Parts: sequence; C-alpha cells; structure tokens
Amino acid sequence: MRIAVLQFAHETVTFLPFDTTEEDFRYPGSPASGEALLATDPKGYMGGFVQVAREYDGVELVGIESPLWPKTGTGSGWITNDAFETFLGRQIEELKAQGPFDGAYLALHGAMGVRGVPRPEAEIARRVREALGPKARIVGTFDPHGNEDAEFLRHADMAFCVKYFPHYDMHLQGERAARKLVRSIRGDFVPARVTLKLPILAPTVVMWTGASPWSDLVQRALVWEAREPDVFINVFFGFPWSDVPDAGMTFQVLTNGKPDLAQRIARDMAEWTWRRRAELVGTTKVLRIADGVAQAKQAAAEGRAPVVLADHSDRSGYATWLLQEIIAQGLKRTLVATIAAPEAIRAVLAAGAKPGDAVEVEIGGRVDVSAGDPVRVTGRLLGIADATSMRARGRGQEWLCIGFGDGNVVVLSPFLVQIMEPDELWGLGLRAEDFDVIAIKSRVHFRRGFDDSGFAKTILLVEPDEPFLGTVRLEALPYEHLNPRDFYPYGGPANPFT
Repeated sequence: MRIAVLQFAHETVTFLPFDTTEEDFRYPGSPASGEALLATDPKGYMGGFVQVAREYDGVELVGIESPLWPKTGTGSGWITNDAFETFLGRQIEELKAQGPFDGAYLALHGAMGVRGVPRPEAEIARRVREALGPKARIVGTFDPHGNEDAEFLRHADMAFCVKYFPHYDMHLQGERAARKLVRSIRGDFVPARVTLKLPILAPTVVMWTGASPWSDLVQRALVWEAREPDVFINVFFGFPWSDVPDAGMTFQVLTNGKPDLAQRIARDMAEWTWRRRAELVGTTKVLRIADGVAQAKQAAAEGRAPVVLADHSDRSGYATWLLQEIIAQGLKRTLVATIAAPEAIRAVLAAGAKPGDAVEVEIGGRVDVSAGDPVRVTGRLLGIADATSMRARGRGQEWLCIGFGDGNVVVLSPFLVQIMEPDELWGLGLRAEDFDVIAIKSRVHFRRGFDDSGFAKTILLVEPDEPFLGTVRLEALPYEHLNPRDFYPYGGPANPFT
C-alpha cells in the first residue's frame, strides 16, 4: 500500500497589505520531502498520521516535496498565484513521476487565500485526484478556522478537523486520518459524508472551547461520535480574516456507508448551533485598550497578578496601540511580547550592540493604519536570542529583549508571534517574578499556557478603539468576496433551514 504525503498550509489574512510570496516559503528546511517532511510537526497532524500509518504492515509513505508554513507565520496576506502554482505544480509532477499510489494524505489548514483561486484546498484536492486517478483514496486534515464548503469533498474522500481551540487534538486528527485512509483503501470503510454550511460569521477571539457555549458545541459533536460507531464530525468555526467566498461556519459528517445518518447528524449539529448563535457570537468580553490597561494596573495594585493583557486584534504583529497605552498610563513591571520589528533588530545587530548596552530603537507601526505609529524606546539591551535554540518560536531569526521604564521589557521578533506558553518567555532569559503584567498578541492560543494552567490570575482581552483589522466589529472590514450582511449577526436569513 503506497500513500503519498503532501503539505500546503497557510492561515491567510487577506486584508494585510503585503502578499505571501514563493520566497516566504523558502528557508532552511522548507520545502521538505521524504523522511524530512514526514518528521515535521511530530506533535501535530503530520506526526499523528505518520505514527499510525506505520503501525500497519505493508504501508509505504512517500513524502512529496512540500512547502512548510511560510516564515511569516500567520502574519501575511494573499498567497501569490505564482507561489501557489509553483509549489502545487511541483507536487503534482512528483505524484505522477513516483506513482502509482493507493492513497494520499493532504496536511492542509482550510483558511488559505490565493489570488485568483477561490477555494485553494479544493483545488489542491482536485489536482491530486487527477494525478492519482478515481480509485485512490484521499484524506485531508484541517484547522477549525478553515473556510470550507462541499467542494473539497467533491474531490477528496475524507476530512478530519481539530475540535479544540487552543488546538490540543491535532495529533489525534492525524491519527484518525491515517486509520480511516488505510481502512478505506482496504475497503472496510466506505466514506459517506454530508457538508452543511451555516451563515454565521464570528471573530476568532470568541471561539475559546474551554468555556460554554463553544465547549458545549464541541461536546455535542463528541457525544454523537461516542453514540454511533464510525461517525466523525468536523466543525469549521470559520476564519473571517480571509475574504473568500466559502467563509462562515461549516459542518461535515463522515460515516461508514450511512449517508442518511450523516445527514441527520449534520442537521442536528447545525440546528443546535443556530439556536445558540447569540451566545456563541456574543459571550466573550473585549475591552478597549485604554480600559484594559487601566484594569490591569488596578489588578496589579490589588494583588491580582500575574495579569495577561491579550491584544487579540493585531494581525500583522507590528501594532503598537497597546505599547503606547502602557507607556501613557505608566505601567510598571510589564513585559510586552512581542512587537514585530525586523528593521530595528537588524539595526541593533548591525551596530554590534551587546547585552548591557544602551539602545534606542523605533519599533512597530509602518505596515498600515491598523499598526498605529512607530514607538521610540530608549533603554538597555538585555539579551539576544536565536529562537530556534530555545522554546520560543521564530524560524531562526534573532529576538531582542530591551528593558525600559520602571521594570518594563519589550521583546522584538521578526514576525507576528502568538506567545502560547510562559516558558517561551522565560526561555529568553526573563523571569516570571519580575513582572506583574504580561502583554501579548494572541486571541485564544495563549490560554493553553496562561489560563488552563492557572498561571494568570487576571486575563483581559483588548483591541483598539478603531475597528481595525482583527476587530470583533467585522462589518467594518473592506470585504470584496463576501457580504457580512449575508451572515448572522450582521444580517442573513431568519431561518437557514427553509
């Protein structure tokens, strides 16, 4: 049994003013092929798929040359058509040259945005199907922030989507994909699936599955999977920062040869969600930045520290609104992590600065109006770190830690970084006991290390006054390929089931 393994994933923020190019996908280790590709992301989708697939005798995995996540992470805009065609074209050539294959595994995301390609993941599946032929089985794995409709499963046989946000179950979904692909190739699992779209458009910050009502939605899917053998439910929460025609919530149900059961479960999940739509969209409290900083200052004074200030809205990494307000209100013992500032990093390194030296840098801003104005920081260089050598993430680029004000530190990174675990910060040489407030750029992922662990006593979600990119006020964004008025809570049908 020969199975081709491919990856092409990106969470595209189409409103950002700079495209994601071919060069953004090229760096040491990317593209990857063969065993190097199969060894990527051992705790994620790829790791789960490879582990389980290799538990079966007679299964050969062939790693097709694939781009890994771009070095810009999630802080970049439309993927250029040239980049998409270059990498996908190469993958299809390899599939044809190295075939035949009994099946293929596609490690995807679901929120990829490509100029001129309305549904990139479906297009990937279509071309893989053409290369492999009608008898091969194709499975994909997805992030819940995918914008998917029925098109992907017109060409692929199965899809498995993460249920939790933060994404705790990526490895599990990779395992499921491998198990069902092998069973399907052997003929003992006959995929019958149903896709149902629901016109709900929600910002990602509200989608934390650690609390009701999103935890209730996940639990309902888990109960169905527990009640019925060989039933698998995907809930795509949607990704409103990709201006694409298949945005919004999607339910997919996969069964073993039982299309009527798949239809019944999909309808039940969608109707339950529609009844709870107001809670799903409106439960999370988001403060304006000035109010959040004031509350953080009060919480620290009252002993309710550590305080996490999470600017959920910054999609470029360059935004300085929170840093400006921290300085304006005179917060002390505050760690700001991180500000994307590649120019400042290069300037400091080019000047030969060493830890302990006085530095003056202008950071942030520049990329567009949502990033705010650059902020000039005068302080002392505390440390230079290569992020590949520690737990902090950064694709081999240096991070700088600069101390300023009364016990404050700002961390500069080359790109947007969502700090997920406190240890990522302490790996930079910083100490938890030195800070009362930690200001980060994250929507929900930070909760795995700062909330679920009990680390933070106070958590405050903030965004700027203006409805900039990343805002919870989605109706203010300049959509071109979808109309918010077609979706709840901005409009949409009174009853989507009629």
